[in-house]
Amino acid sequence: MTDAYKTLCEELRALTDGVPHRIANLANASALLFARLEDLNWAGFYFLEDGRLVLGPFQGKPACIEIPVGRGVCGTAVAEDRTQLVPDVHLFPGHIACDSASNSELVVPLRVHGQTVGVLDLDSPWPGRFTGEDRDGLEAFAELVGQMLERC
Repeated sequence: MTDAYKTLCEELRALTDGVPHRIANLANASALLFARLEDLNWAGFYFLEDGRLVLGPFQGKPACIEIPVGRGVCGTAVAEDRTQLVPDVHLFPGHIACDSASNSELVVPLRVHGQTVGVLDLDSPWPGRFTGEDRDGLEAFAELVGQMLERC
């Protein structure tokens, strides 16, 4: 993991350790990502409810409220239970265009007690914005979010 992502994870810990408020912590986590990572147009969370993903705290333009599991990049991340790094969302089968300005996307499953409960979703207007380093750093970030959710 790069130093920038180590610092991002440290900042998340500083914001959320000892804070028992789930929504406030998620709002700060999305704001932290949006402020610290360049070239994003959306950063936030979706959570599983009744077999679909439902919009959680985020930064960016208004977004899709519900996403079926297995559809789009977020739904695929849940269905496959693995991170989706998509350099060009227009080539992704079944992509859901919540914001037509988005061209690349990175979605990381969120786990609580080993069970997938939602996703961390990042969008960029730049094709190919996300790299393997971003994937690794954001998987570590998502793991910390999962630990925070276990405490809340």
